[in-house]
Amino acid sequence: MKRVVVKIGSNILAHDEEGLDIKRIATISRELSDIQDKGYDVVVVSSGAIAAGMRKLGLKTKPKDIQHKQAAAAVGQSTLMWAYERSFATWGKKVAQVLLTRDDFADRKRYINSKNTFLTLLSYRVFPIVNENDTVSTDEIKFGDNDHLASLVASLVEAERLIILSDVDGLYTLDPKSNEQATLINCVDAITPDIEERAGGAGSVIGTGGMYSKVLAAKRAVAHGIIVHIISGKKEGVLTGIMEGRLAGTLFRPREEKLSSRKGWIAYGSRAKGSITLDDGAVKALIENGKSLLPSGIVSVYGEFDIGDAVYCLDSRGNRIAKGLTNYAASDMKKISGKRTSQIEEILGYKYSDEAIHRDNLVIL
Repeated sequence: MKRVVVKIGSNILAHDEEGLDIKRIATISRELSDIQDKGYDVVVVSSGAIAAGMRKLGLKTKPKDIQHKQAAAAVGQSTLMWAYERSFATWGKKVAQVLLTRDDFADRKRYINSKNTFLTLLSYRVFPIVNENDTVSTDEIKFGDNDHLASLVASLVEAERLIILSDVDGLYTLDPKSNEQATLINCVDAITPDIEERAGGAGSVIGTGGMYSKVLAAKRAVAHGIIVHIISGKKEGVLTGIMEGRLAGTLFRPREEKLSSRKGWIAYGSRAKGSITLDDGAVKALIENGKSLLPSGIVSVYGEFDIGDAVYCLDSRGNRIAKGLTNYAASDMKKISGKRTSQIEEILGYKYSDEAIHRDNLVIL
């Protein structure tokens, strides 16, 4: 399978006061067209709607409240798509607009429907241009940044690679904008706490995500067996270069034991409705022995969730050690927590399952 997802941030496509950079969009469109001509399916996750809307509305700074962000996105999204439409048409290519919210990934049926739409568009050699649906999103359902969205889309379409275009050449040992001693990290075999620490820092004035959000996106993607590149989006030829095997930016190697599509959805797509604190024995059974979660290992239950909802499993220190789909609603889970499986039917009057969460519906985090 040859499929790649390319994420393009606002800081690549737009200027603070001048709006969209049409020349840059044209250059990127040409490179992406070249990649498609070499046999790849290409999905584009693109920011820029709010930045384009800021220009139209005469705003000098990015709006902070959700209403003005939505208004700017509504005004700017058509401009963004028109820029892509014209640029790709130059190379005889077609584009399609795909706007997503967090709930499109959290709901399993909508997740599958979204996947089918993507695969159909790609079968027609169309470039899906994906963005968060800022016009209708609220603080509760926003992705927060399109790096997160790109990692979810990459797993959704089962991409081979995720390429994130940044305003720097990749991940550095230190912040290259403020420290001359910073050196580029060419390859990351495992995303450790040290790697996450090196990526800390705020994003640009226009964008919402910095290097930290890109590394977190890479962490999600490599768990699905996806190769991730963070490269400069402002240098011509780098994008096509890495697809030809040339070294550029930072490469994140995929995990050898990748998550299945279903478990990947549980881990990163589903929305947790609550949490369950486990005793040390249950934590060991889940992490070391790959067991299901039994009611006897549950210490406490938080939140209001129903059968089939996703919940986090916490250790005694509050760390998230797993995430899974529960077999019991919160009200019933509280009643059977700490009890043996043989007591479930006596306590509830029914027994759906011996397990609170079956290991097939559980992902270790």
